[in-house]
Amino acid sequence: MMRTKSGIFLLLVLTFCLETSAQTVSNFRLQEIKNTNQPWTRWWWMGSAVDKPNLKKTLNDFHKAGIGGVEITPIYGVKGEENNFIDFLSPKWLDMLDYTIHISDSLHMQVDMVLGTGWPYGGAQVTLENAATKLLIEKFEVKKGEKINREILPGKNEKNPAELLYVIACGENGTILDLTKEIKQKKIDWQKSKIENKNTETVVKNNQLDWKATKTNYTIYAVFSGKTGQKVKRAAPGGNGFTVDHYSETAFNEYVQPFNEVFKGREGKIRAIFNDSYEVYGTDFTPDFFEEFLKRRGYDLKKHLPDLISTTDNEKGNRIKADYRETISDLLLNRFDKTWTAWANSKKMKTKLQAHGSPGNLIDLYASADIPECETFGSMPYDIPGFRREADDIRQGDADPVMLKFSSSAAHIAGKPLVSSETFTWLRDHFKTALSQCKPEVEDLFLNGVNHTFLHGSTYSPDRAKWPGWKFYASVNFNTNNTIWEDVPALFSYIANCQSLLQQGNPDNEILMYWPIYDAWNKYNEGSLFLQFKIHSLNEWLYHTSFYDTTKELMGKGYSVDFISDQFIAEAKVENGFLVVPGGTFKAMVIPESKNMPLQTLQKLIELKKAGANIIFKGLPETVPGYFELEKQNKELQQLITSNSTILNPKSDVAAQLANSSILPETLVNTGLKFIRRTLDGEKLYYIVNHTSKTIDQMIPIQIGQKEVVLFDPLTKISGNAQVEKSANQTLVKVKLEPGQSLFLITEKSATQSKWNYWNPISEPITLNGKWQIDFDKGGPELPPSATTENLESWTKLSPQAEAFSGSATYTLTFNAPKNKAENWSLNLGNVRESAKVWLNGTYIGTAWSVPYKLNIGKLKSGKNELKIQVTNLAANRVRDMELKGQEWKIFYEINMVDKDYKKFDATKWNPTPSGLLGPVTITPLQ
Repeated sequence: MMRTKSGIFLLLVLTFCLETSAQTVSNFRLQEIKNTNQPWTRWWWMGSAVDKPNLKKTLNDFHKAGIGGVEITPIYGVKGEENNFIDFLSPKWLDMLDYTIHISDSLHMQVDMVLGTGWPYGGAQVTLENAATKLLIEKFEVKKGEKINREILPGKNEKNPAELLYVIACGENGTILDLTKEIKQKKIDWQKSKIENKNTETVVKNNQLDWKATKTNYTIYAVFSGKTGQKVKRAAPGGNGFTVDHYSETAFNEYVQPFNEVFKGREGKIRAIFNDSYEVYGTDFTPDFFEEFLKRRGYDLKKHLPDLISTTDNEKGNRIKADYRETISDLLLNRFDKTWTAWANSKKMKTKLQAHGSPGNLIDLYASADIPECETFGSMPYDIPGFRREADDIRQGDADPVMLKFSSSAAHIAGKPLVSSETFTWLRDHFKTALSQCKPEVEDLFLNGVNHTFLHGSTYSPDRAKWPGWKFYASVNFNTNNTIWEDVPALFSYIANCQSLLQQGNPDNEILMYWPIYDAWNKYNEGSLFLQFKIHSLNEWLYHTSFYDTTKELMGKGYSVDFISDQFIAEAKVENGFLVVPGGTFKAMVIPESKNMPLQTLQKLIELKKAGANIIFKGLPETVPGYFELEKQNKELQQLITSNSTILNPKSDVAAQLANSSILPETLVNTGLKFIRRTLDGEKLYYIVNHTSKTIDQMIPIQIGQKEVVLFDPLTKISGNAQVEKSANQTLVKVKLEPGQSLFLITEKSATQSKWNYWNPISEPITLNGKWQIDFDKGGPELPPSATTENLESWTKLSPQAEAFSGSATYTLTFNAPKNKAENWSLNLGNVRESAKVWLNGTYIGTAWSVPYKLNIGKLKSGKNELKIQVTNLAANRVRDMELKGQEWKIFYEINMVDKDYKKFDATKWNPTPSGLLGPVTITPLQ
């Protein structure tokens, strides 16, 4: 996205410590890390059984490790802790919340929370009247001349009360009669008491229809407003109850009544409130849906009930179903999500929304929040040599780059500076996630626009809880009970370094891609009125579409793309040939092939194109969506296409058209590098990552001419001016990136840094042989005896105690410096299971926690040198040992513990996980 602001280009390059004060170095400011730059974590409060000493200790632990904020989510409790449970929103719970805010403030952290417990939104305050609602239609036949006198019921399998709204008779001769007035109906008496109380009799009685079919055979359709009966999932004490109706503003206003009281005097103390992915199942209705449908779609749905519930794939039925689905989307957006954000903002809080899974336009829904949030679930494959992805420990991931871009695109076009992500959910099975496995996953989030990561997650676990402490049913768990916590500050530092830069300036995606959601809505979709756009079902709505294929093609060629909806197209303008949306300006818009397009959208696209916008049609729509005035609208659509055929002029090769318009791709992708680009005051920032299997050591082109370039390594925090070759339109930059490594490239007018050192080996690696001393430092269940070895292999082979051990051990080796003279040496630890701190001759060098496990260690002393490597393994072996001994630790209510496939967790089936320094350890002289 391009901006036209003027000013001096200031980019923040990071310091390691929070205490470092800001300094100005030419065009760069070295500045302390802020809490928004750091990763945050979803903090599970099990049973809300929290206390002040443990809250304070945990927040301090988070702060020291480099976590910038917490998102409080109360959930189900721990068995045996019932006396410590605290009811949600009770005075004691609010006291714990206030204390959390107080301690967080003292640590310069911030606090988010969920507007409820578990998920989705719901709870004790939700009456059945305001609970999630579904459409029920019962039908029966009446022959000509037949008189009926019967009670109209919603169906014998309905457990929850349903309100009869309409009775419609559809005749074989095409007549439609509204028989609702013929019903003798007793008004439904909705249960107002809390969900914990037993329901009184609320079923409608005496819905008696007394009527005679005189002219033809009829099918009678009885329309009911039913209830899904869904209750809050994983609810905490005091949070049980029905899920709220997400299509009713009245239901929303009733839902937030307790929070109106809670936030009095607490305005602005909570940074943001969070709404998780849309998991409100089967809710396709709200009591006034038919009235809203008439207002929004322009025709009476009651007259088309046979087509609405048709079980055959036919055009008319599909069009009416599409209008139904669009109305659901409208209600969710305007009655709930926008209302929710306005309500939160009135309390001086932001909103953070996961829109995926919603039955609505994801772009508009994400954009309705202050902070759109995506998520990753499972594990993605990478070609990085040494990157482990054992089949037994993973479930296939859903982190498709196109899917991730829905949230960031919404932020970019709406002008929202932060894009968050629920990160690392089920990255590996419990106790089996290494820090090295986190790095490429979070990098892919950064590359697709995320700049505010939330860990999933951290379970509150008090000191009194025996190891491994309290656990949420889904991995990964980031707290002090997990062995990976030993070196997790290195991962958090990397994330903070990246986010500090990725939160600056503005996105620099030049192309808008139209998402033709009406093609998805206008499909039969097995007759379901409730179409969810879920990350776990991309094959149903995203894959194999022109939108997806064209996006992938352009990204693969090096173009930067954001998505746009019909709503945002309606807001777009043209200034100096650029497309302007609320969030910024773009050079072009691409319209992929689509069958259905609203007439208003095509009209606006033609208007923009006539005003000078670069809009490229890959194909033209065949029809308008939906059913309203179909023939009339389609005639207008075709006339519009015919009269503007020269302007529209579809082109199959979109990339060629962009190039013809001098919109050039970043051909650095031809090397296999991935990138994302930002801009500020005419300068550009590139974040580039090597997820290939090969080292990339060459001059790479960036699409900006006549620039010096600063390289910044977010892993080591080293920066310097790169070797460049300048031309009018391009700058060639020398980079050297091994598989798994990343860099920032920051352009500037004149060089302000010392030169970047491109270290190259001057001989083959030298293996460090000798007697390694192994001393176990900390962990459990007990410290194994020390050992020596000349053959590096898993420490699980040393002894039974070592096989069961999870924790840290120090490997010490004394070696003679090689005869090679070098000003720097590269230490390669080989296979590390799982992370390692390194000291050379008593001086701390750094932490090797990601692939490649390499550190530059500087000069060696002549003669003897001492290398110390403290290696920390996973917690898996200790858990395995506990279960083999029959020690029970899975003591949690509701779901308790499951494995990655949501089956019973059983660590006795595991083999010992390799641990320690497996080597080979080598050093290489550099120049």
